[in-house]
Amino acid sequence: MSVVHTFRLDLTWDLLQAISRVDRFAGEWAGIERREGRSLKHLKSIATIQSVGASTRIEGSRLDDAAVDALLAQLDITKLEDRDQQEVAGYFEALDTLSEAYADIRIGESELKHLHKLTLQYSTKDAWHRGGYKQRSNAVEATLPDGSRTVVFTTTPPGVETEDAMRALVSWYARPDAVHPLVRVAAFCYEFVTIHPFQDGNGRLSRLLATLLLLQQGYPWVQYVSFEHEIERRKSEYYRVLRTCQANRPGEDIGPWLHFFLDCLVVMMEKLRAKLEAKGAITDLNERQRNILRYVQAHAGAQAGAIAKALGIPLPTVKKDLETMVGAEVLLREGVGRGTHYSAR
Repeated sequence: MSVVHTFRLDLTWDLLQAISRVDRFAGEWAGIERREGRSLKHLKSIATIQSVGASTRIEGSRLDDAAVDALLAQLDITKLEDRDQQEVAGYFEALDTLSEAYADIRIGESELKHLHKLTLQYSTKDAWHRGGYKQRSNAVEATLPDGSRTVVFTTTPPGVETEDAMRALVSWYARPDAVHPLVRVAAFCYEFVTIHPFQDGNGRLSRLLATLLLLQQGYPWVQYVSFEHEIERRKSEYYRVLRTCQANRPGEDIGPWLHFFLDCLVVMMEKLRAKLEAKGAITDLNERQRNILRYVQAHAGAQAGAIAKALGIPLPTVKKDLETMVGAEVLLREGVGRGTHYSAR
């Protein structure tokens, strides 16, 4: 059992294997990037929509990926009508900023405050606190089926305790350390979201920071597949693992969190590999099928009837094409009967 920052960690064989898998893919990436340059631009666009949609939905937004895509395609910051749109616009601009300038962003308190302000820049509800550490207690709560609320975990108290905890975290991360980069990133994100240094927006910022730190540590492939989408897919597990570790604070064992974090990366890596391998199947599609694919990519969860209506293609033809594309592993089919819907792999 070793010590990482203020945590205990036993690097088990399973954890070491996961680290090795992610590092091997990172080693292959330069060759993949040279070979797949044009495809990657398209994948990054899809991943951006998924990331913005998923991270804001985790915090309560009601906008699906199609609505997010439509909003960002015609983004007008003077016409952000509600909180969901404001949060989507802010998250998009923060993600775009770190994607373009990640190499130049220092991991310090002032930079974290700036990213927080950028993420919430259009949220009128958050104008009073954005860019500054919290002034009130902000324990994380969950709503139960009966409508009552329960505390998921208690965060660091506001004031001096939060300031000291954040200062210690960024100081630790800035120092050279023998711990593996993936462990450092996971530990930083865990401690950040556990401190919950800002009044609101901590979850969103922690997911942005995960992408930022991974990019800085030499894992550029993460911008072509959505980390936030994977967290959303496993939202219950995400909160359960955090709560399991945080219940034993201070000096907790963060093994369960590291296992979850690395498993997310492994799943993302395999999804990205599958998308790249499916590129060959995509080139075999006819023009009508490619139009269907483009529609489904922009409207995740689309149903056959909606596709037929939007593209002006007879429904039997659409159903036949969808069957072909599912068989070629270009599309993913979910649900049964009238609930059947499709999304891009």
